[in-house]
Amino acid sequence: MKDIIASCEINYKKRRISSKINKLIDAFPVVVVSGARQVGKSTMLQHEFGDFDYVSLDDFDVMDRARIDPDSLWGNKERIIIDEVQKSPSLLSAIKREVDSSGRARKFLLSGSANLLLMKQVTESLAGRALYVDLFPLSYGEIHDIVTPSNFEQLWRKDAVFQETRLAQIDPLDYLLKGFMPPLLGMQDHTAVVAWLEGYVRTYLERDLRDLSQIDSLVDFRKVMRVLALRGAQVLNQADVAKDSGVSHATAHRYLKLLEISLMMHRVEAYAISKTKRIVKSPKAFFMDPGLSILLGGYFDRAVLENARELGSYFESMVYLHLRALCEQMTPKSTVFYWRTVSGAEVDFVIEHGRRLLAFEVKMTSSPSVRDIRHLLAFLKDYPETVRGVLVHGGNEVKMLHTKVIAVPWWWLDC
Repeated sequence: MKDIIASCEINYKKRRISSKINKLIDAFPVVVVSGARQVGKSTMLQHEFGDFDYVSLDDFDVMDRARIDPDSLWGNKERIIIDEVQKSPSLLSAIKREVDSSGRARKFLLSGSANLLLMKQVTESLAGRALYVDLFPLSYGEIHDIVTPSNFEQLWRKDAVFQETRLAQIDPLDYLLKGFMPPLLGMQDHTAVVAWLEGYVRTYLERDLRDLSQIDSLVDFRKVMRVLALRGAQVLNQADVAKDSGVSHATAHRYLKLLEISLMMHRVEAYAISKTKRIVKSPKAFFMDPGLSILLGGYFDRAVLENARELGSYFESMVYLHLRALCEQMTPKSTVFYWRTVSGAEVDFVIEHGRRLLAFEVKMTSSPSVRDIRHLLAFLKDYPETVRGVLVHGGNEVKMLHTKVIAVPWWWLDC
């Protein structure tokens, strides 16, 4: 699959997170970059960190050396990238010894297609020695070479003044159908996009999962993925997932955990600091790329997707991807939550940075109005410390709907 993907790549798009990694690696001996397969980890590391020596555990010879004589991987090298490190968790103990014995002079950039924070061997080996960053699929701004976005930063300023205006209309369906995986950037034929995504899922099922765990039935695992794709951006109920997939509760739980470890799926926890209302505390689930989620949900073309009942959820997933990537670039990282009360009031995303909050409502409408922000206003009433509410929509207007609520197009967030 790597050969197929390489033939589709046209030119490198600078990844914003590389600036943060540069700062971290100067101050810390180990930086771990996690991300799902094919989001661009290897490409970024080789393009942005050319002064590091590069080895990958995808190479069988390198794997043998990691097992037999891990010190030979770095030898007299002062700066080294070790890719696909999740394939050899025992290697982390050797890196720990090297960091401690070298006085932290040697620098390691590690990357993996698994959430290494969820792998006990990794967190125990690198405790106190490593910092972690996540790489996501390309964002709208990265695709369009916007290296330093400013609008999201402006939202955090209480004194910010926004110009009400009409901008270019950018159709969200064009981005939803294609998704944001880097190898798809140069593809114009949607049939080729669908074929690539199908190959991606097959490779994930047949290769990555077998590296992480023994799967009893790939057919059942695919059913769980499809059920989750159709329930994206909804509160996660494992019992319902098990029932609709036809698997046991224990199997559903294990498969969900594997999807998280392999970074195919993210959980968004509930914002649980309730002041006046009982709130829902179960997490919401999102696939890491909306195009992948749409394919798994069985939607292959624009005409069908336009009428899909899940279209709003897929749009919310696309906004989630961009918010998560923007939060990852902050120092310290911001955390994304959602908020829902048992009486039905819901805010799609609450972002917490220190003691500051931003609240986001997502509506795939081209005509945002005050009617769309009643839940945002309820949240602002309960949490007056919130800097502002933001209605993210599919139209082209930037306008104030309230003294503390602004409506913005989805892509504006990333510019």
